[in-house]
Amino acid sequence: MGTLPRTVELFYDVLSPYSWMGFEVLCRYQNIWNINLQLRPSLIAGIMKDSGNKPPALLPRKGQYLRRDVMLLSQYHQVPLQFPKDFLSVILEKGSLSAMRFLTAVNLEHPEILEKVSRELWMRIWSRDEDITEPQSILAAAEKAGLSAEQARGLLEKISTPKVKNQLKETTEAACKYGAFGLPITVAHVDGQTHMLFGSDRMEVLAYLLGEKWMGPVPPAMNARL
Repeated sequence: MGTLPRTVELFYDVLSPYSWMGFEVLCRYQNIWNINLQLRPSLIAGIMKDSGNKPPALLPRKGQYLRRDVMLLSQYHQVPLQFPKDFLSVILEKGSLSAMRFLTAVNLEHPEILEKVSRELWMRIWSRDEDITEPQSILAAAEKAGLSAEQARGLLEKISTPKVKNQLKETTEAACKYGAFGLPITVAHVDGQTHMLFGSDRMEVLAYLLGEKWMGPVPPAMNARL
């Protein structure tokens, strides 16, 4: 009898390009490693405020590095990232509150499709420079992911309900309790211990903790799905 899968939680926000890369790597490995991957839609703005952190793009040198870094890593991870034309407006003004509430509603009612809806929202903001604050944009992403128009509208209507708001708040607070100061964070529960790893570049360390083999961001014999 094989060992039970270890639980790995990924706390993410579609406003974060690094979250997208970490998300894709874990989705590729979830059926290769002996893990139970749990996706945790969170609000990066709430985590930044709680921790006192500031967006790295506000520092000119960090902002310049971030652009180069994201584009290089997108090639390495085989994730089709492109910077939005008005990057600072997207990050600092528009944010992701509606999108993350929508993903929270998806997780509550249709968790089996959370991966696909999350990916479609990332594709819109980080690949096609489309506005994910607009209701029609969120609905289009949901329908492309496989939800019916009726299902998508029903979920969108629920993003302002206390149930959805409280769930997003609770998930964000859980990330803070693990020590998050940004996103993504990956939380591995192994042999009675909890390990929090920040960023998308700690997958080799995650593999070490799990006793699994790291085979790069796109495992051999597997085509990147994007």
